[in-house]
Amino acid sequence: MTSSIPKTQYAQVFEKTGGPIEYRQIPVQAPGPDEILVNVKYTGVCHTDLHAWKGDWPLDTKLPLVGGHEGAGVVVAKGNQVTNFEIGDYAGIKWLNGSCLTCEFCINGYEPNCPDALLSGYTVDGSFQQYAIAKAIHAAPIPKGTDLAKVAPILCAGITVYKALKESEAKPGQWVAITGAGGGLGTLAIQYAKAMGLRVLGIDTGDVKANLTKSLGAEAFIDFATTPDIVADVIKVTGGGPHAVVNVAVAEKPFELSCKYVRPRGTVVVVGLPAHAYVKSEVFSTVVKSITIKGSYVGNRADTDEAIDFFSRGLVESPIKIAGLTDLPKVFELMQKGEIAGRYVLDTSK
Repeated sequence: MTSSIPKTQYAQVFEKTGGPIEYRQIPVQAPGPDEILVNVKYTGVCHTDLHAWKGDWPLDTKLPLVGGHEGAGVVVAKGNQVTNFEIGDYAGIKWLNGSCLTCEFCINGYEPNCPDALLSGYTVDGSFQQYAIAKAIHAAPIPKGTDLAKVAPILCAGITVYKALKESEAKPGQWVAITGAGGGLGTLAIQYAKAMGLRVLGIDTGDVKANLTKSLGAEAFIDFATTPDIVADVIKVTGGGPHAVVNVAVAEKPFELSCKYVRPRGTVVVVGLPAHAYVKSEVFSTVVKSITIKGSYVGNRADTDEAIDFFSRGLVESPIKIAGLTDLPKVFELMQKGEIAGRYVLDTSK
């Protein structure tokens, strides 16, 4: 590493699951032969980061852990085998930090399903630090001149919802319902759906989220907390039910309800990951309506490039609030209360 790279940096670290999150100095790591070192300028905060800290998923994290997986910054060092990045390039740290590249899933473009996948901010240290490591082959190339604060949420939230919309197989002119429409994933899902020619119904609660979703292009909005019959309302608004539902809400009930109101031969896509939740659908209706229920994980490298291209062409924009890296615990508090509209992005210099 060059002399301009410090030996220590500031990071948010927790030593045990659910334990104190400490803002402290830690060493700056040197990249391996196939890795890059990114000076993270901004990093988004995802609900997954909250789950990693709380430890309520059936997947162990490394400990101690630096969370975060939406890091946008500048390449400051690289390994001797890296050919796809140069020093000074913009790069993104994604949820998928690395994969084996040789298993049946990697070979067929399903790298996120690789059994040996490395996960940023979960099984390897992530972007809640000023300098982060990523496997170069999976790091996201970001065009020079990009607003790094605004592109940060694209690196997980954007890629994830874009992939989910592709998985839904909804066609231009058809309806897609988005549960959790006012959150970080939902606000991006609305914009990607509109850019893909879909008609959007947003489902969430509160006037703030209603106004936000409509301003981003949702054709209709239903408040799940005030409607007496959400199934009937959704079917009425969409003229028979949406052709697809993208569930990014972090709660179990929306999954079950979406199976009831989705249009016959429609697709219910499961994206949000509430702890200890199940997808329930009454068998008779599932068969007679011939609906499809499928899970959608994060996107692959091609999905990443496509999702960033939508952003670069001005077709989607991250509705963000910027805070300092030191504010991470406060952001988690707001997240647990469901009080965040859009996405929080942390400035690692503060």
